[in-house]
Amino acid sequence: MSNNAAASISRMPNPGEFVPELADVSAALFRATGNKSVPRTTINLVHLRAGQIVHNTYLTVLNTSFLRKAGESEERITAVASWQDAPYFTPAERAALALVEATLQPAPHGRERVTDEVYAEAARHYDEKALATLTIAIGQINFFIALAVIGKPQPVESLTAQQWD
Repeated sequence: MSNNAAASISRMPNPGEFVPELADVSAALFRATGNKSVPRTTINLVHLRAGQIVHNTYLTVLNTSFLRKAGESEERITAVASWQDAPYFTPAERAALALVEATLQPAPHGRERVTDEVYAEAARHYDEKALATLTIAIGQINFFIALAVIGKPQPVESLTAQQWD
């Protein structure tokens, strides 16, 4: 077994090699969330929290790297996992983190995932365009969660780095 094979953790080859339209989908989602109605930092915080929730190293490492490159402090990055009691987040960031958690985590029996209270808090901080953008950003990370947890690409700090064996 070669050293490269021993280091391999990707379960499947790069799906973009078989479905080249994936690049178009990815680019369209990035454009949709890049309309500046929601700060890119907030989107990356949301995406980092999503990676943590689904226990995915690829998404966690990638979004941690994006936040570091944007100049975010280690305290803020580290505290995403426990954002509820961390003093490092704005009320708008807290609302976005609550929204992604409500979307990704199972609801208590008999309750909906995204309660009216969670939605109302997000709507207090984001106008209609920003709330739509934030919703798309959560959908964007959900799209990539499937690729990440099924395909298990290698953890990377950049989208240009080799992710798949």
